[in-house]
Amino acid sequence: MMGGQRQRVVLKTLVLIGGALLLKRLTKSTTRWDHTRIVADSLAGEKFSREQASRDPDNYFNLRWLSCPAAEMVDGSRVLYFEQAFWRTPRKPFRQRFFMVKPCSKEMKCDVELSTYAIRDSEEYKNFCDRSKDQRPQPEEVIGDIAEHLTTIYLKRCDRGKRCLYEGSTPADGFPNTWNGASYCTSELTVLKNSEIHSWDRGYDDSGNQVWGVKDGPYEFKPAPSSSFSDPFSSLNFPPQFMEKRIDGSFVLQE
Repeated sequence: MMGGQRQRVVLKTLVLIGGALLLKRLTKSTTRWDHTRIVADSLAGEKFSREQASRDPDNYFNLRWLSCPAAEMVDGSRVLYFEQAFWRTPRKPFRQRFFMVKPCSKEMKCDVELSTYAIRDSEEYKNFCDRSKDQRPQPEEVIGDIAEHLTTIYLKRCDRGKRCLYEGSTPADGFPNTWNGASYCTSELTVLKNSEIHSWDRGYDDSGNQVWGVKDGPYEFKPAPSSSFSDPFSSLNFPPQFMEKRIDGSFVLQE
């Protein structure tokens, strides 16, 4: 009897301890660096705007989003390489950037800062993520090649019940930009579940008129299998000269 009672007491104690540990794990608040990791992981990978382009080919291209980890700063900030290309010509990106992801400072009302930077010699970084690690610029080179700061988006964790995980934008007055007659640009970004990214970049002139960027809403980039390269939508198979004409004034090419 004594042995059986002792076993029950031990079992009950273990259950209580296990429950307490589980409760602690479930209620543990997400740290500033946890937010940073989640956003950085969501930005990484290969994504396409294929579904959106099939719904509205007059306003959206099927673009390839490709991003991967490139370095880590001394303070823990994560640096990712990022490029965009037409899905038919993935080896010829028209946009290349570095992303730097870090926690917002404690006095700010946001969780994650996402900054974009120009690349000192972008030609050296073409298809960075598609190469083996020994064929890429190494982390110390990456840090040395971080050039002009372009924009910063301030992301906040989405409220419970919303479909997104994080959302945010640049300040209302944006950042300086001179492409296609612009004087400043703004960016909005939403991180959804399953690493889906919605991104909306726009340029405005001194009078507040939009001079580049799509007008109807953000690009929607969804992770897609490699089979997406055999896209069945013939309406999206524009000849190169048509795409060059269409993209002028609607998307930012390499500055």
